[in-house]
Amino acid sequence: MATDPEQARARLSSFGKVGKSSGEIGSADEEPLIANGIRPSPENYSVSAAILPFLFPALGGLLYGYDIGSTSCATISIESPTLSGISWYGLSSVEIGLITSGSLYGALIGSILAFNIADILGRRRELILAALLYLVGALVTAVAPDFIIMVVGRFVFGIGIGLAMHAAPMYIAETAPTPMRGQLISLKEFFIVLGMVGGYGIGSLLVDLVAGWRYMYGASTPLAVIMGIGMWWLPASPRWLLLCAMKRKGDMQDLRESAISCLCRLRGQSIGDSAPTEVDEILTELSYVGEDKEVSLREVFHGKCLKALIIGAGLVLFQQITGQPSVLYYAASILQSAGFSAASDASRVSILLGLFKLIMTGLAVLVVERLGRRPLLLGGVSGIVISLFLLGSYYLFLDDVPAVAVVALLLYVGCYQLSFGPIGWLMISEVFPLRLRGRGLSVAVLVNFGANALVTFAFSPLKDLLGAGILFYAFGVIALLSLAFIFFIVPETKGLTLEEIEAKCL
Repeated sequence: MATDPEQARARLSSFGKVGKSSGEIGSADEEPLIANGIRPSPENYSVSAAILPFLFPALGGLLYGYDIGSTSCATISIESPTLSGISWYGLSSVEIGLITSGSLYGALIGSILAFNIADILGRRRELILAALLYLVGALVTAVAPDFIIMVVGRFVFGIGIGLAMHAAPMYIAETAPTPMRGQLISLKEFFIVLGMVGGYGIGSLLVDLVAGWRYMYGASTPLAVIMGIGMWWLPASPRWLLLCAMKRKGDMQDLRESAISCLCRLRGQSIGDSAPTEVDEILTELSYVGEDKEVSLREVFHGKCLKALIIGAGLVLFQQITGQPSVLYYAASILQSAGFSAASDASRVSILLGLFKLIMTGLAVLVVERLGRRPLLLGGVSGIVISLFLLGSYYLFLDDVPAVAVVALLLYVGCYQLSFGPIGWLMISEVFPLRLRGRGLSVAVLVNFGANALVTFAFSPLKDLLGAGILFYAFGVIALLSLAFIFFIVPETKGLTLEEIEAKCL
């Protein structure tokens, strides 16, 4: 149903007068649906049309996972006097650490940059920039003539990771049909794990070649090109365009028409003539929850955004400090003690665990819209608690029963991929109000990468100080706290539009 341009201008001109305290839009026929507990009109969409708007942003996650997997093999190649193909192979442990974690430090910087540029560039252009940084970072690393240039390349690639892991969840969340949103964002975690498995696999194939590490890093460049071209082809996020309209950043009617056009491309032919109606409903709901106000830095840490920040940042913080890097660190020794000869080969262990993680993440993707976010988090984290206390008991009392450690290892990995792995990224892409989503999500991503860096740095000293058993018990206590956090703080967002989440859950 087309909307008359004069009516549209009148509706848009009234948005600046709307405040949540009144709950009114100026006339009875414009009262927001969420104010009356009425669901918006059902979304018309095509599943096939939703594939590419998910796939190209998800390549950013695939490249992130590939970097993790390939780097574990690349460092082996670089340190080899015969296979490195360089004269500066005699690197210290600190220098190897810079190569390994250079992309992580770059991701931290990328998250900080995203805080200021996300809402200026928009989700689509931020992902194009991320693809360009992926490409440049991979090429510089692959052809690096010395250590310094290689670290610079790793750092540039890491900035791309920070931008991609910030923008991809937003773009997918804002463009995906509501009934598919949970599955598609969870599928992005599947792509990260797929990238890790691919990185381990390609790395293990190239590690015995002279200068194999150059090919490992160079192998990511075609995906970066595909991601960049794909994001250039995709339309902008309609919700971002409508946010610009609400803030008077451009001609309102032109931005509304652009949002309608983008929505038609994203939904396919099945949307029919309902795109103007859907856009107007989104505009009305955004007006009701006050999205026309300008964003201040102070506001990110107040009101609705503070609650969303507690939910999102809390989830990704617990995601990192419940021991995932530590558990995986012991994976090879646990499997080897149980009699698995393949465990002596670290890359094979990584591939096997990666395949198991893929299966469990795929299971989460299948059931997330059926069961909801909270049941998966509560059930998965409960399994994590049990597994961590089992691991602690193994290293303190049950070291003659390796089956306990194997069960605990598989239980931890499986439960993590059912809960924190996909649902953490899903929740942070859903809970932030639209006008604060760019900045709020950048803080959450910064917490994620910062906690990752902290746990990675502190693990070895804590292991030496406390011992593995006590350390796993400590992680178990933290996991118990995260379970209480999820039970009392984290809302259920299944089946709600992003505007409904803001109105009802914050």
